Amino acid sequence: MDGRTPPAGTRSFDFAALTARERYKLLIGTVVPRPIAWVTTVDPEGRVNAAPYSFFNCLSHDPPLIALGVENWADMRMKDTTNNIRLTGEFTVNIVSDALAEAMNVTAVPFPPDVDELAVAGLETVPGEFVGCPRIAAAPAALECRRFLGLGIGKAREIVLGEVLAVHVRADLVDPKRMYVDQRGLDAVGRLGGHGYTRTRDAFDLPTMSVEDWQSGRLAKRRPSDE
Repeated sequence: MDGRTPPAGTRSFDFAALTARERYKLLIGTVVPRPIAWVTTVDPEGRVNAAPYSFFNCLSHDPPLIALGVENWADMRMKDTTNNIRLTGEFTVNIVSDALAEAMNVTAVPFPPDVDELAVAGLETVPGEFVGCPRIAAAPAALECRRFLGLGIGKAREIVLGEVLAVHVRADLVDPKRMYVDQRGLDAVGRLGGHGYTRTRDAFDLPTMSVEDWQSGRLAKRRPSDE
């Protein structure tokens, strides 16, 4: 059996017949790996909040937009992240490296609003340059964002579109002439289903072909990534 031949038989799931929890488990088990947005926000009183979310991705470069999905609490109250973004219109997405995975996990604990998750996790911050909320100093990269649009999609989740105002990348990880980011050096982790995570070190290159390449039979071959 080659990689293009599907195994015999599939099992289909009608989402209309499933509970919300069952749909959630199937989605996070199939849409993998997911990047992690380690979001820092500030409430109107100046208290900093930090929390990780894996319903996250970048959607557009012009305008530069990222999307963030924040699940509400079980009683449908908004989480601090959502509430802070609504009230201040600002947030920062910090990229989680492998070295920061345990600290990120500490900030996922459902502390009450008066607890400083960053202090508990032993993390230092750097003041924002374009927004009022800080970024995590040890994060290899961070995106300062302004709320572009908020979507309340039912009772369970809020979708936030953020316009990226600036990105901060550790100096040794970026070539400012080529605008190239060293992804191996970034050493980001991704989210899988359940309690699973994955590292991004196992990478390969597979160049996009032109129509002429494909017609001529010059098929691109995967090769180990050297970047």
